Amino acid sequence: MQTQVVLEELPTMPVVNPPSSTWRFSTLIAFRFAFSYFVLYNIPFPIGALPYTDAANDKYQELWHHVVPWVAKHFLHLGYDITVFSNGSGDTTYDYVLVLCFAALAFITTLAWSWLDRAQTSYPRLYAWFRLYMRLALANAMIAYGAFKVIPSQFPAMSLSNLMQTYGDSSPMGLLWKFMGASTAYTIFAGCCELLGGLLLLIPRLTTLGSLVSTAVLSNVLMLNMSYDVPVKLYSFHLLLMAMVLVIPDAKRLADFFVLNREARPARAVNLFDRPQFNRAALVLQLGLGVIFAATYFYQSEQAIRSDASHPPFYGVWSVDEFSLDGQVVTPEPSHTTRWNRILFEFTEVMTIQPLTGSPQNFRLEINQDKKTLTLTRRIEPDFKAEFTFDNSQPEIMSLEGQFSGHPTTAKLHRTNVPSFLLRTRGFHWINEYPFNR
Repeated sequence: MQTQVVLEELPTMPVVNPPSSTWRFSTLIAFRFAFSYFVLYNIPFPIGALPYTDAANDKYQELWHHVVPWVAKHFLHLGYDITVFSNGSGDTTYDYVLVLCFAALAFITTLAWSWLDRAQTSYPRLYAWFRLYMRLALANAMIAYGAFKVIPSQFPAMSLSNLMQTYGDSSPMGLLWKFMGASTAYTIFAGCCELLGGLLLLIPRLTTLGSLVSTAVLSNVLMLNMSYDVPVKLYSFHLLLMAMVLVIPDAKRLADFFVLNREARPARAVNLFDRPQFNRAALVLQLGLGVIFAATYFYQSEQAIRSDASHPPFYGVWSVDEFSLDGQVVTPEPSHTTRWNRILFEFTEVMTIQPLTGSPQNFRLEINQDKKTLTLTRRIEPDFKAEFTFDNSQPEIMSLEGQFSGHPTTAKLHRTNVPSFLLRTRGFHWINEYPFNR
């Protein structure tokens, strides 16, 4: 069976026939810009998505780490230097300037391409390759999102600190994460939908179906990101745009079938190669990449679940019986906002302090059992560091003494039973005589 890449008439583009067909001038310009922009946006894919290619991907990203701050300073004249690069947030100043660089380069490339290649009237074969690259890049993203939900490491079950936090103290993003983490079944369902879109995109003849599934799923993802201020808005928008670009060639055929009640003509196709055996090899390669993507992301998600499952030595909820700051005992009164109420040890490298009022605070934790020390740091405060010596000679009692935010601090704690939370214990019921809405 020959591997075929489907090409069909666009709303603003003539049907892509054999190479002798002619596209409108506006179509040529649109294709040149789209090709330049989306290739720039996805490069160096598949480097970075395949195992053992992270180092090469990092080298490529370092080039932009030099270019983007320079553009921001000398062309955009930003009032501050870009020092924060892409991290858990994909909506940093760096990311917006990077996208602007891609758009500017694509515009310049389009102008040069249009001048140097004035005689060319269509690009059916190049469009076939562009479509293949877009399919694989989008499939990789959809499979990754799906794998990290089917094995639910993206939205893990709610932690003890989450369960003890009030709704009002949650950030919008935090509330979304808790909502998803509270229902493993829904998280897996959402992952299956994303995974389905990605897998369908790996098969050339199912590209339209995969693009439609991905468009529906990504529309919901983008809306969630916009509504809950999740800093992946730029990325999810581009993924949705890529899915829609893949649907465009079949827009007229879909409208004929679903809207106008007309006969939908078969899609016309352009092979990647002239030799059938090369097209068959390309199909095998595409499917092989899909297997690699899926195996890699499922493995990473499973490893993340395993790492989160390990508990620190002092696992549990510890109530603060006595607390002193700067040598003064702080009583448990609501006006004393600096007094600790509980300390939570739930993850190996995290300690959570819950004050009497306000939100719990998470700290990076390093335990030295030999020296009997706890060291706390915070990502959002690079200069913050707190160090305590601890005494845990009695397993259910602990004392801490050290420096916190530059103030001498001591605390005496005892371990308490983990509360029974309704969100964990309510469960599922087929029959509800009355709504159980609390």
